[in-house]
Amino acid sequence: MAVVDHPPSLEILVREPEGFALWTGPPFSNGQPGVKLERVPCTSAKFSEDGSRLMVMKSDSVISIYDCKSSKEIRSFEVLNVLAATLSPHGTYLQTFQKFSSPQEKNVILWKTETGDSVYHLFQKNMTKTTWPSIRFSSDEVVACHLETNEIQFFDAGDFSKGIIYWLRIPGVAAVELSKKRGSHVAAFVPESKGNPASVQIFSCEKDSQNQPLAQQSFFQCSTVQFSWNNGSTGLLVLAQSDVDKTNHSYYGESKLNYLTTDGTHEGLVPLGKEGPVHDVQWSYSGSEFAVVYGFMPAKATV
Repeated sequence: MAVVDHPPSLEILVREPEGFALWTGPPFSNGQPGVKLERVPCTSAKFSEDGSRLMVMKSDSVISIYDCKSSKEIRSFEVLNVLAATLSPHGTYLQTFQKFSSPQEKNVILWKTETGDSVYHLFQKNMTKTTWPSIRFSSDEVVACHLETNEIQFFDAGDFSKGIIYWLRIPGVAAVELSKKRGSHVAAFVPESKGNPASVQIFSCEKDSQNQPLAQQSFFQCSTVQFSWNNGSTGLLVLAQSDVDKTNHSYYGESKLNYLTTDGTHEGLVPLGKEGPVHDVQWSYSGSEFAVVYGFMPAKATV
């Protein structure tokens, strides 16, 4: 007899001015959702990537972690002057960013959610879109890395007591993104500098295979990029954006969508049949298709 895997029950996080609550998802009994967890006062709440844990910031110093299966609080952390916090994809780790008074003060702390122990500390001056989280994980939590000046530092995601186990030197690197499942590759962005074009490169996460990029794409007129890996870690979408549109068609700059594969078989632009900006792009769960919304209004959507 075949065993059927039932999908996990859907939960709805409801945010209100006074706090958050958890509701049961459809199908509803009597046409109404059930209340799984009564309202809890908080300033913000967010699920881990796999939906197994819920992080709740109750104040600027108290962070609670809930188990989503039982809706029970499993750990509470008191972290003074916390400005930001995030969970690792499986909820194994909590990462916090605090105000600091001196560079000697290591203001980013990685905590083990099950034990409450701090397992790694580092200093970070600013929190930006490209530098937070400071320590990044692949979706399977096999690989963890940290962006430093001109290099990517790698950790054993199961044992941070080993410290930095190896690093990849990339002069000028400004942003990185680990692949999802499997955590096998890392993408790196190097902005334009001294007449040289900006570039995106894909490297293997294996220490002995990091000498040369597996794929790369260069482009001018690029100030920032957004990375989007597929499940399976075979393809990377790169939305390259510039602050200025030289054609003067858009006040908001120009954007181009690029596609790179980890085997190096494809490195180039995604052909789009309409002029205008790229508004959004998303992978399917299987990782074999992606949808993109683009063009001047009325916009066009293509799979």
